[in-house]
Amino acid sequence: MADDELQGTAAGLDRIRGAGTPAGSASPGGGALHEWGAPGLPSAYDPERDPYRVYLDRLDSEQSRRTMRGCLDRIARIVAMDESVTGAGRPWWLLRYEHTTRIRAELRARTMEDGRPAYSPSSINKHLVALRQVLRECWRLGLMTAEDYQRAVDLKSVEGSRLPRGHHIPDRSLAAALAVCDADPSPAGRRDAALLAVLYTTGARRGEIAGLAVGDYDPAERSLRVRGKRDKERLVYVTVEAAMRLDAWVAVRGRGPGALFPPISRMGRCRVRDGVLTHPTGQAIAGILDRRLAQAGVPPHTPHDFRRTFIGELLDAGVDLATAQQLVGHASPATTARYDRRPERQRRDAVDRLRLP
Repeated sequence: MADDELQGTAAGLDRIRGAGTPAGSASPGGGALHEWGAPGLPSAYDPERDPYRVYLDRLDSEQSRRTMRGCLDRIARIVAMDESVTGAGRPWWLLRYEHTTRIRAELRARTMEDGRPAYSPSSINKHLVALRQVLRECWRLGLMTAEDYQRAVDLKSVEGSRLPRGHHIPDRSLAAALAVCDADPSPAGRRDAALLAVLYTTGARRGEIAGLAVGDYDPAERSLRVRGKRDKERLVYVTVEAAMRLDAWVAVRGRGPGALFPPISRMGRCRVRDGVLTHPTGQAIAGILDRRLAQAGVPPHTPHDFRRTFIGELLDAGVDLATAQQLVGHASPATTARYDRRPERQRRDAVDRLRLP
């Protein structure tokens, strides 16, 4: 940011922390928001009454908790003007409409070193959702009045859109990564080949792959029972070639209870806890992908690139939008439609009809 922009931001943050609490508020302590800048947790911190913790505990998935925790922590740092604080133990109930509107403005004003906005409209709106929800917990816990809560959350969503991120995965990149796995004689080679095949032919999220148990795989139907967001189950299917790799891995893994793709030790043994093969994290799934692509010498891709490629290939093959939506577990067909590559190709083909004199 330029110097004058930095000064404006600092002044805005001062307005957040310096604004007083209106008379008649139910906020304990009242006064300015100086408590936001206190390092660490307050001495009288009660985790059972912390709206930050109560809200995060209410979320169903670890991925959702991680995402919204990050949003609330960034908001807390904006208010506290301290990059070391988190949202835990902060007096969220002191926030009023003048504070929340300033938080929204600060999220919109932040830029990266190259001058581009630091947050997309959808990212800002996700932060605002987290802010509204933690304030809702303040009201539920009796820490702020219904009137103060309703005023504080009366925030307009940020309008705008961005082009989809990520990349399509070329066939040759997947083939190279699978060849690397096939050349690895260890159990990890079989596991990772099956994992890549499942990612590519199901479009499942990395957290959904991490949560798969061996009992979720039906070899006869070539199906996997996946648990998605909000604990919604759906069936996805793998191709014959992917099923062959999956069957080869299960033969190595065994039919014991636990994760379908457990972590493997350096000794080549699946990790076990209390007699059950342990589940990996979503980040571990991404790490396996990173390692195999790097060994294959191909550009890096994320697990979500596999999901993006899967949807695009389905739509290119003429599969209707509703079926594609069901296979990937989107709540809205509009979300699935954003992965459709055909309109972009049509626009490019239209431009190609022009001739430069």
